[in-house]
Amino acid sequence: MSAVAAPARAWRPSAAAGFTLVELVMVIVVVGALAVFALPRALDLGAWRLRAFADELVATTMAMQRLALAQRRPVVATVTPSGVSFAYAAGGELARLDCPAAASPCIAEAGTRTVTFNAGHSGRTATSTGLALPLTIGTGGQTVQALLIEAETGLIRPAS
Repeated sequence: MSAVAAPARAWRPSAAAGFTLVELVMVIVVVGALAVFALPRALDLGAWRLRAFADELVATTMAMQRLALAQRRPVVATVTPSGVSFAYAAGGELARLDCPAAASPCIAEAGTRTVTFNAGHSGRTATSTGLALPLTIGTGGQTVQALLIEAETGLIRPAS
């Protein structure tokens, strides 16, 4: 008997190749959810920049208050609609925070106001209004964050 080799079978894809209807529907649902929730937030960078400005303002204000107390020198924060600058009362700028370029002015309150940390070398804070100083961060009527700098203590906190 001679050995006869079996004929080679050609490869053919099976009928089950491809995606099922359930898999396609799940992909469409996930893409739809991303389009509804994630995309608008990712594309609205203006609000993110304003929130970052507000966070940096809070951190810098607390740092300047600590600096004034540690060095026993008054530090004055000058608030304008386009930003905040910090300087020693006797002169010499320490820091400046300008509003984001696309959202200037970003502080809703009009006019120039000041906050003096370690006023009169007493450790107290004095505001130009004599009351707690409101800072509303936002642009175009949209408020991103409302802050309040307390008179006497200098505590900066979210406004309620």
